[in-house]
Order: sequence, then structure tokens, then C-alpha cells
Amino acid sequence: MIVLFLAQAAMADAAVTRRVETVLARAPIVDGHNDLPWELRDSGVPPESPALDTGTTALPHPFQTDLPRLKRGGVGGQFWSVWIPADVTGPRAVEMTLEQIDRVHRLVAPHPDRMAMARTAEDMRRIARSGKVASLIGVEGGHQIDGRLSVLRQYRTLGVAYMTLTHGHSLAWADSSTDAPIANGLTPFGRAVVAEMNRIGMIVDVAHVSDATMAAVLDTSKAPVIASHSDARALADAPRNIPDDLLRRIGAGGGVVMVNCYPAFLSSDWRAWDRTRTAYAKSVGVAANVYGPRSPAPLIAWDAANPPPRVTAAMVADHIAHIAQVAGRGAVGFGGDYDGINGTGPENMTGVDGYPLVLAELVRRGWSDADLAALTSGNILRVMEKVDAVAKSLSATAPDDSIDPLAR
Repeated sequence: MIVLFLAQAAMADAAVTRRVETVLARAPIVDGHNDLPWELRDSGVPPESPALDTGTTALPHPFQTDLPRLKRGGVGGQFWSVWIPADVTGPRAVEMTLEQIDRVHRLVAPHPDRMAMARTAEDMRRIARSGKVASLIGVEGGHQIDGRLSVLRQYRTLGVAYMTLTHGHSLAWADSSTDAPIANGLTPFGRAVVAEMNRIGMIVDVAHVSDATMAAVLDTSKAPVIASHSDARALADAPRNIPDDLLRRIGAGGGVVMVNCYPAFLSSDWRAWDRTRTAYAKSVGVAANVYGPRSPAPLIAWDAANPPPRVTAAMVADHIAHIAQVAGRGAVGFGGDYDGINGTGPENMTGVDGYPLVLAELVRRGWSDADLAALTSGNILRVMEKVDAVAKSLSATAPDDSIDPLAR
């Protein structure tokens, strides 16, 4: 009887794997957020490094992303973040953003057989059909435009597909979820930013903004918005996660919440463990934002004595399922935040190759192939098409040359 049970379980697992493989062959994942460009810069690894071809886990500074793992993970489209620190402002913020945009183009250019830049949903489909990773760019913070809509437009010209309105610091015109409010929503200039993004076909990303700013964006935007790497606050009480009332509004407006794989956003227990770990690191004078074997020696010993709570692929699926229940299955996607989460991740999901585990979990929960294909790519491609349609409808509107007086 035990042998029969094991044989049946193995057959069931094989059937699940085949379904996941079939879905990914037809609808590869379009991931909303990956911070590899900054990791390359921070570690001094050139974007042309052959390690991206062969694997980056053996580098002195291991990454969570490389071409072999993107393929194993079923990723056929990637929004590369051109993040810069939130405390870099003024003209230097623009310079650094341009350097990061250059780094993305340099990342893609050496791999014409495996990667290609994309601007539209049709580009994404065409490139994915050829077996390549379609690459787009996201600016991760409104501080990167230095209070000028002309800079925003030039980023769009250079291929930027979305801008996250804030990062970790509140701006004069929009508030961060992790800082004290300044704008208390959106100022007139903040509304002008959203309107200009609608006009030029740039996706508005609300991943880091405060609840009040998110509500104001949803009141203002004529196009659907995304949260490129966020989770559900009902399941993990983090300021970066989104409460149900705003999830409903994003879904009702045709937008997408792209689920983040950072354990602190997936699990309240892990978040509490990390707070305790951070307090200990501060007490002994070492950096807390390093995990695993690269941690300072005191933290390696502390981690051994205080292992973290388990965070699993099933918990990623829980967030997807919750968002789908609240906002609709058309309102979910993947935005793993890999190479921006300090090497962490759920069990067996510490790199971009882990996504099939989540899909397998959803198969076991009864998700249809059509729903899975919407999750992997269909929903975000629909948003891109709608954003383009809104831009076309506004094509007769003149550019806005506003400069934010409070940001200068």
C-alpha cells in the first residue's frame, strides 16, 4: 500500500511539472522587478561579464540572477530596475540614472541570441517566442527625475517602461510608505507627473508609495497602474505591502500587483525575526543587511543559534491567492525583487529559477492553465497595451514643462 501511494504521488508530481512546463512554454514569466544592474555596479562586475552566461553563484559576490537561471525559472521578460539610493538627489541623481540605463543596455547587448530590448507588449511576445529574455527598464524612484518632467520624457525615450513614484524617502510631491509624509498624497506637481506618464505611455508604479499617495494616484491616473514588487498587507503587516481596499481599487482599474519574494514582505514572523537580528547586529557594531555565509561572523553565530522562521513557495502562493481573491485573478503577477533582497528568498527560491515552485503550488490548489498564463505574463501585457492605448488617446496633448519648485 505504501509503495502504491508513493507511486501515485510521484505520478501526480510529474503531472504537475508537465502542466507548469506547458504553461511556461506558452506564457513565459514577465517579472516586474530585478535589481541586478545595481548589484553589478556595487560589486564592480561589468555587465559584459561572462559569469552572466555561465552562472553567478560562484562569484565572490554571488548574485541571484543569471541567464541559465532565468531560463530554468521560465522567465521570458524582465523589467530591470535602474535604482539609485534615495538619498542621491539633484543633477547627480539624473547622472546616476543614466549610468544605470547604460548598464542595462550593456547587459543585454552581448547576448543577442538570448536577450533583446523591448518597448511594447508585442515586442515582449515576439522576443519571448524566439526564446530570448525580453528586457525593459524601470526607474525606481521619483527623486531620479530631479523635479523635471523633461527628464521623465528623456527616460522614456531611452526605453524606460515604468517609474516607481517614490523609493524609501518621501518627496516634495509624493510620499513613501517608509518615511514621514510631506505631500500627504500628491501635490499638483505629483498629479502632473502621473498625467505626463499617462501621456507618454510610461507605466505608473506604486510599489513604494504611502497609502495616501496610492489612493491619490488611483484618483488621478487615466491608465492602469502596477505595483512592481509588493505583497498583501493582510498576510504580512509591512508598510510596503498593500491593504485590501487599495488592492481592490488597483484591480478595478485594470492594474496588476506583482508579488515580491522578499521574506520580510511574505511573513510577519520572518519580519519580527529580522528586527531582532538587526537589533543584535547594531549592538555588536556590524551590518545587518547581509545574510547567509557572507554575513559578519557575529551574525553567522547568531543565525545558527536563532534560525529564521520558514518562508516557502506556498507562502508566495498565499499572497498571490489573496490578491486574486480581493482584486481578481487579472490583478496578479510576479515581481520577485531578486538581487534587491540581499540574497534572501523563500526556501529553494533564492534565485530567479524558483518561480516554477509557486506555479506548481497553484496547480495543486486548482488554478487553471488560463489563470496561470494570466499570472505569468498575460496580466502585465494587458496593462502595457492599455497604457499604450491611453497614450495614443492623449497624443494631441502638449508636453508639460513643469518643474517642481519644492524639489529644487
